[in-house]
Amino acid sequence: MKFKKFFYKKVNSTNDLAIKKIKTGITQGIIVADCQKKGRGQHGKKWLSFKGNLFITIFFKIRRNINIKKITVLNCKIIKKTLLKYIKKTISIKAPNDLLINKKKICGILQEIKFNNEAKFIVIGVGINLIKNPKIKNYPTTNILSETGFKVKKIDLIKNIEKNYINNLKLFA
Repeated sequence: MKFKKFFYKKVNSTNDLAIKKIKTGITQGIIVADCQKKGRGQHGKKWLSFKGNLFITIFFKIRRNINIKKITVLNCKIIKKTLLKYIKKTISIKAPNDLLINKKKICGILQEIKFNNEAKFIVIGVGINLIKNPKIKNYPTTNILSETGFKVKKIDLIKNIEKNYINNLKLFA
């Protein structure tokens, strides 16, 4: 199984676009954008989307009685495992949904649950600082290039994220 992929230059939000796709009857997919104008973080916070970083949303059906806290941990572990293929440093999870290197944020994950025609969907937005990171007061951030000196190819990262979700779909279904 593979996810249908949708690539865009500029969107308001990859999560919002995934929700629109669900409403049109598309049951699974991956949305990738070069730029987000209105990226969202946890609790309505703005996600700063710098060109060159990765903005991706994965969406698919899940079972109705799934434990949301377990899904949050699972999503962090899947993205962490993916990043460890490129980063040979310790990556820690800062609950509920941030990934850190050297106590600095490198990735944020925003998951949302949506219903359409009695089906339940998970929408998982992932922002990864590949080459640039925002400066946030009282919250250190970093990027993969600064931490490793290595520029990750987005298409490889997208393929590995997809592969890791496909390998773990049974935990959601």
